[in-house]
Amino acid sequence: MPRGSAELTLARREEIISACEKLYLTMSFKEITLKDIAGATSFTRTSIYNYFQTKEEIFLALMQKEYESWIRELNSLTDDHPSLSLDDLASALAHTLEKRGMLLKLLSMNHFDMEENSRPECLREFKTAYGDSIEALRRCIAKFCPHMDAGAQQNFLYAFLPFLYGIYPYTTVTGKQRQAMADAGMHFVYMSVYDIAYNSIRTLLQSTAS
Repeated sequence: MPRGSAELTLARREEIISACEKLYLTMSFKEITLKDIAGATSFTRTSIYNYFQTKEEIFLALMQKEYESWIRELNSLTDDHPSLSLDDLASALAHTLEKRGMLLKLLSMNHFDMEENSRPECLREFKTAYGDSIEALRRCIAKFCPHMDAGAQQNFLYAFLPFLYGIYPYTTVTGKQRQAMADAGMHFVYMSVYDIAYNSIRTLLQSTAS
């Protein structure tokens, strides 16, 4: 770790993560290299190794940042409303996911590689954020669905969390994919993140609450 203040270290980490995020908007995970990321920062590739050892660690830190933003929004949702109907809760949760396009993309792409090629300490920090997101979601469900016991809450979480991994591919379709489906005579219904999330969350809340 480089010498300097904690603020400088945090600022440089954030610069690296932000550079990775910007590149990921137009490049694929496989295309992006540490050289590319360094080129989008104010310092050298060698300096990056003071903060991250692999590009997977940078992507994992980006996903951790996304989870932390989602946690803050989930906690605000829980704290700012005395009660919500199942419809309103499903809509509110869907809106939080609507804003988390980067998280949904990261979840659907190379998640296993990110974790497998990161040091234990990096993985531990990420898992802390991931665990906190589950707790924030559980807290939200517990408040707005008081009729759901601990078992029903757990059933919802174990159905909802794997669902997150599949949202991005169903809501983001390339021109190449559209043409292939058209050529195959495939009827594909295009839905927004909000629409697919709301419908699925509402169904899950109803089924696990009964």
